[in-house]
Amino acid sequence: MSEQKAYIIANLVIHEKDKYRNYEKGFFPLLKKYGGEFVTYDNESEHFEGTSPIDGRLIIFTFPSPEAARDWYKDTEYQELAEHRRSSSILKNLTMVKSLPPRK
Repeated sequence: MSEQKAYIIANLVIHEKDKYRNYEKGFFPLLKKYGGEFVTYDNESEHFEGTSPIDGRLIIFTFPSPEAARDWYKDTEYQELAEHRRSSSILKNLTMVKSLPPRK
């Protein structure tokens, strides 16, 4: 397993809050199942520069490795849960960013 951490950045616009809460309720146990940690979210992030501003909610969480992040995303239980997110929001992006590799 890699020594690199993986950060997940999600940007979505929630259009059905009650339905989205079903996703939130199941999200945290699955995050923990893969060693993930919630970092933060912001419904009013500030865009300073560039052509692609954030729209809606920005969410950041982390995993101990890119492999753990991939396993979480591919998990059948997560994919079933994600249907609540898909039906209650518009996903702008879901992106993995790896930490720098350890220095030797």
